[in-house]
Amino acid sequence: MTIQSSRRAVIGGAAVLFAAPGLHAQGGGRTTRFDFESPIAFQPMLTGRGGPVAWSVIDDPSAPTGPKVLAQTSTDKTDYRFPLAVFDQPVLRDLDVAARFKPVSGEVDRAAGIAVRLIDRDNYYVVRANALEDNVRLYRVVKGDRQQFAGANVKVPSGVWQELRLVVRGNRFEVFFEGKSLYAATDATFAGAGRVALWTKADSVTWFDDLRIGAL
Repeated sequence: MTIQSSRRAVIGGAAVLFAAPGLHAQGGGRTTRFDFESPIAFQPMLTGRGGPVAWSVIDDPSAPTGPKVLAQTSTDKTDYRFPLAVFDQPVLRDLDVAARFKPVSGEVDRAAGIAVRLIDRDNYYVVRANALEDNVRLYRVVKGDRQQFAGANVKVPSGVWQELRLVVRGNRFEVFFEGKSLYAATDATFAGAGRVALWTKADSVTWFDDLRIGAL
């Protein structure tokens, strides 16, 4: 694997990572697609404790939509540590969001997640798949406290591209894995619009591709 170069800048007091040649957003009607083939800005953030996050654009010939993928490459083993790659747009309340992911390594965790209705690094919803635990769980993160409110056991293989999807309407959440509906749940903690982010945990080295965000 070849790790591509990146550069940092400060915009409005916040560090923004510009991946090169990295992220590409395609607006098609009410859907935005990130295939990571061209540069675009996102904000690296961290919920919890531990060292800095490390998001890089790397090459993977097996990637679903081209050779470039976005990878979280830090191997910090701090357990309560959740790296985020936060996209400024779109900002949505009701949405249908899906991403392809490949769990690569991790001893403490081997997780991939999608965060929605993100207000800041400590307040959002996240659905995550875990290849060490073989489950897909749904959480709310409130003032940095992660609280599970739904979940299901399902095989999540390592080293394989697979799809995680979340559909949110009002207070209803439906979680899909590999095109199959796993469960639905309700929660009203965060009722307003927010940003979308990719998410990992602890020392998870996880690769992401083909992020699709549709407004409902």
